[in-house]
Amino acid sequence: MKYTPRRLKTNVNVTPTSPLKDLVVLVGGLLAIGVGIYVLLGFAVDLIAPRISIDLEKKLADPFIRTFKKSAEAHEQQPYVQSLVDDLQSRCTDLPYVFKVHIVESEAINAAALPGGHILVFSGLLEQVSSENELVFILSHELGHYAHRDHLKGLGRGLVLLTMSVVLLGSDNAAGNLLSRGLNVTEMGFSRKQEAYADAFGLETLQCAFGHVTGATAFFSKMSKDQDPGRWGHYFASHPENRRRIVHLEKLTKDQGYTAGPLTPLP
Repeated sequence: MKYTPRRLKTNVNVTPTSPLKDLVVLVGGLLAIGVGIYVLLGFAVDLIAPRISIDLEKKLADPFIRTFKKSAEAHEQQPYVQSLVDDLQSRCTDLPYVFKVHIVESEAINAAALPGGHILVFSGLLEQVSSENELVFILSHELGHYAHRDHLKGLGRGLVLLTMSVVLLGSDNAAGNLLSRGLNVTEMGFSRKQEAYADAFGLETLQCAFGHVTGATAFFSKMSKDQDPGRWGHYFASHPENRRRIVHLEKLTKDQGYTAGPLTPLP
């Protein structure tokens, strides 16, 4: 009898699935696990942050404040901006802080809330505002971060992100970089929610300060395109798109029954 070899129906030495598919599953699983761990640790940070004492906040802020404290307090507009914050604190917010305004000479059009009640206002922002109402809304927005302890939550989440991307996976490898980008997108979504809540707080405080909310959207309306994340950049930015912020504020104004009124000029 003549032997005729036959082709094998299966080959155990060759995987039936695509290597590319295996790679996608592996990378997707890594990202899912990393994001899941980050979200859980983020919840832990959110629970711990409100329990941090003001005294500990001040100690956390000292390294940041020492570098510019004297020059920032000597700025000619510091007393005026400080008086606005003091007035808001006494009449409208009553937060458990003694706020200190620091004006930093910079072209940056921004403000920031640091631990311990230290509010940074960049001189570039003061050059952009055109009414006291507009400036009060911006300051009230920063006070909103203190009301929600956003400055501490952001600091804690930043430490978690740094630990996961650098310590666990190394500072220079493809997997670490990929996971870091995935976690960063997640963090940006959290940051945008913080900004939306702070906008709502700022609008309520503006209503308290002037009896109306005119000027709340002025800052976002005049911001240049290079400072606006845009419709698609919105999803990868720490701040919402300006158009969305304006729509959000206008909806809150309508829902709360807030009214319009005259603008108060800057001194």
